[in-house]
Order: sequence, then C-alpha cells, then structure tokens
Amino acid sequence: MKIVFLDAKTVGDLPELNEFKKLGKLLVYQTTEDKETIKRIKGATVVITNKVRITKKIMNASPDLKFICVAATGMNNIDLEEASRRGIQVRNVKGYSTESVAQHTFSMLFYIFNHLPFYNKYVQSGKYSRSGMFTFLGKTIYELNGKEFGVIGMGTIGKRVAEIAAVFGAKVSYYSTSGKNDLSLYPKKSLEELLKESDVISIHAPLNDSTRDLIGMKELKQMKKNAVLVNTGRGGIIVEKDLVKALNQNIIFSAAVDVYEKEPLPLSHPFLKVMDKERLLLTPHIAWASLEARRELLRGVYKNIERFKEEM
Repeated sequence: MKIVFLDAKTVGDLPELNEFKKLGKLLVYQTTEDKETIKRIKGATVVITNKVRITKKIMNASPDLKFICVAATGMNNIDLEEASRRGIQVRNVKGYSTESVAQHTFSMLFYIFNHLPFYNKYVQSGKYSRSGMFTFLGKTIYELNGKEFGVIGMGTIGKRVAEIAAVFGAKVSYYSTSGKNDLSLYPKKSLEELLKESDVISIHAPLNDSTRDLIGMKELKQMKKNAVLVNTGRGGIIVEKDLVKALNQNIIFSAAVDVYEKEPLPLSHPFLKVMDKERLLLTPHIAWASLEARRELLRGVYKNIERFKEEM
C-alpha cells in the first residue's frame, strides 16, 4: 500500500512519522503546491494532508485513491461530497490539541494582562537595577479573578477554557454558535449580551456559515472599552479590518489573534499596521502545535490508517 504525506512540514520533524513505514510504502513531502498534488499521489492508496486541498479534479486523476487521512480536525480542504460519491473514506483526528489551545489562550491573555514584554525589557535593560526601588508600576496589570469571561463556541476546547477560567476565579458565561450546547455549569447568553457584559471574550468556534464575520464593527462597539478579545478559533470569524479600526479608535482595550482569514498573513495586512502594537498580540497559528499535541495528532493519523487497512 502506497501512503503519501503531502505536507509533513505542518507537523514538524517527529520520530513518530517513521512508524508509518510499518503500514506501507511511505513517501513524505514537506510541502506541496496545488499543481504538484496529482503527480505526487499517483498510485497512492492513502493520502495524508493537513492543508493541501483534495478536489474533485484531483480525485478524478487518482483512481487508486481509497483513503484520505486529514492530519487535523477541520476537513474543509477536502471535497467531501465527491469523496463520498466515489467511496473514498475520509477521516480526521479530534481532540489532540485541546490542552495546547487552552494553554495558548491563557498565555496570550496573561501576556496582555501582565504586560510581560514591557516588564522584561525594563529589568533586562538595567533600569530596574538602577531605580533604587523594589518594584516598578510602569503599566497597570490586571487579575483574571472576578472578571466576566465570555466564551464563544462551547465545544471541547471552549469547555476546557471555561473550566480553567473558572479556576482562576473568573465568572464564565458562553454563547453557543450552533445553538445546540446547553450547559448548566455556566449561564448561556445571546451574542449581544455576551459582548456587552464580558471583560474577556475568547473565541473557540469553527468557521461556517453561522460564524463567518460574526464579530464586525457593530459587535465590537457593543463590547466594553476595557475588554480583551482573544481568537484561537478560526480566521474569518472576526472581520479583521474592523478589529484594527476598533483598536486604533480605542473602542476595545486589546486583542490577541492566532488565526487569520488568509494564512500566512499577507505583508499588506492591516494587523501589521495597527498604531499601538502593544495592544494587538499576534502569533502564527501555533495554539494547536505543542509538541505533545503534534505527537498525539500523528498517533491519531496512524490509528486511522491502521483501521482502514483492517477494514480493506
């Protein structure tokens, strides 16, 4: 059985990948452009992809393809309807990044609340040593304890973030983007209520028709002026140009973003031109990517292919 991994660079150089040789002939490409996909998966029974698209055209040109293994949770890069019509199995991996995303969410929040770069620079510059004072109150730091913490999207990750926020003493509430989640642990609010009442809003929703452009200027203006908005969910949920305007016009206090509508972020993107860069924390879609999470992801991919072989 021929197995082709089209974009192994997305999971890093991990020894777990060598285990896949036990399942069949393994070909690994670090990255793959759309124009290269058909040639690279020729004769493959199994294709592993994180972000490389597998379209109807590619399936038409790949008669040996029987199984698409997505090295991620989201499967929007696969033509699922065409795969189903052709009897090509598609499986993803769920739950591997819950702890990683939750940890990154709070890392970003505390970076903002505690002004860590500012204080680190102050000490390392020698200014603290020369100050003659045991402390320095250059910027106000804030506690999460007692804050209103709103979660948008109460799936597995949203629940974990809510749990951690509650341990810190925050008052958690949530908005269900699907309308299906109904948790007695926390108050369920409308989006407008959540925006108006929260000191922190953390987004953990998928990108779909009900969440695309969910937070635009109208919604940002409903938020508190001292509010912090964190998005480790999906790019496209926040209208990015509106968020920049909201920061530049002091409509909200700060924001932290790990995911973008277009990735990587274009050099011309308005995020890179925000006036006060300390008020916008940007990371390169890494919330999911702890070492432990990436290893768990590969274990999940391996198990999916193993199960497919058993079912053949």
